[in-house]
Amino acid sequence: MVKSTYMQDKYKKRVVHFITKGSPFGGAQNYVYTLATNLPKDRFESIVLTGYGEDLAHRLSKAGIHVEHIPHLVRDINPIGEIRAFIALVKKLKELAPDILHTNSSKAGLLGAIAGRIVGVPRIIFTGHGWASNEKHPWVIRKFFLTLHWLTILLSHRTICVSKKTKNDVSGPQAIRDKTCVVYNGIQPFEMFTLETARAHIQETTGVESSDTLWLGTIAELHANKGLDLIIEAIKDITTPFFFFIIGGGEKMTEIKALIKRYNLEKKVFLLGNILGAKQYLRAFNIFTLTSRTEALPYTILEAGMAGLPVIASRVGGISEIITNGIDGVLVRPTPEDIYQGLSHIIAQPKKRAEYAHNLTEKIKKDFSLEQQVQQTIKVYEGNF
Repeated sequence: MVKSTYMQDKYKKRVVHFITKGSPFGGAQNYVYTLATNLPKDRFESIVLTGYGEDLAHRLSKAGIHVEHIPHLVRDINPIGEIRAFIALVKKLKELAPDILHTNSSKAGLLGAIAGRIVGVPRIIFTGHGWASNEKHPWVIRKFFLTLHWLTILLSHRTICVSKKTKNDVSGPQAIRDKTCVVYNGIQPFEMFTLETARAHIQETTGVESSDTLWLGTIAELHANKGLDLIIEAIKDITTPFFFFIIGGGEKMTEIKALIKRYNLEKKVFLLGNILGAKQYLRAFNIFTLTSRTEALPYTILEAGMAGLPVIASRVGGISEIITNGIDGVLVRPTPEDIYQGLSHIIAQPKKRAEYAHNLTEKIKKDFSLEQQVQQTIKVYEGNF
């Protein structure tokens, strides 16, 4: 290991968190922020390296965490850009000389593992937040991505999977299975607006009148994986008066707007765009939805549960490890037909909604605490988990 050119406390372990993109502030960005700001400061020093996007960097800087950008690092594949980003990463790791390199997202995972091995980082940890091999691609492409995931796992010293399903999705040779473990995302209580204040803010933007109308809501990137097209197609047939608010931006904005217009839902479905501190608005909603095509272990469901909301979500990824259908929420297949049936059920039963919400809150407090996540991650860093 080369000597760091950055001043370092010899009594602390330096952790460099590396992620492909810093915007939008989704699950992987939330994960990096959570760990970087909650690792015990008397034992660890956190530094974050990120590619394009300022959302994560802005929040970390406000929290006093040092952030640096790796130029040319973007999500889309660009061979020349990848080479430039890799060279910059190797140089930066030599300067920082981390004790632990913790990579997040597929591209950062592979580039980071290779660069970390070249530089001689003592401990390389990769967190799999989801796999490109699960997305809708031709079989050959999915197999190629799976091979890259396996290579990342082999080059890392340990891989954290955020759910049992995420771990099973890359199970293969024994060498792969031996290098993976499950650490659930964790959450702690957070500040939220009251129902009245949250709704007032949203009404200022949209002009809606609340009256007795049911408020449905979600926080999701406008990406094909999030299945917003599925729920929009489903709710066109809901007869109970409702509003549906979507907090988030992304590449599918134009398509989602067109779908809303096609089904004449302009006065019922509202795109609020990216909102800083989106989770503070959760109490505005009567029901939270997450109808994704693929997921790992979404923070948004943990946040909705902590806010005391009933949840309807897709039975994909690790969601069924948070929600037990009919006990603490409603799980559906990611199809318009199933989403419609599930929504109809949860809308028609207010008492059940209250029961689901209570049970989900209690489960999250018990099984998905931030303290549990941090302590288990430290064990991974130390080679004890």
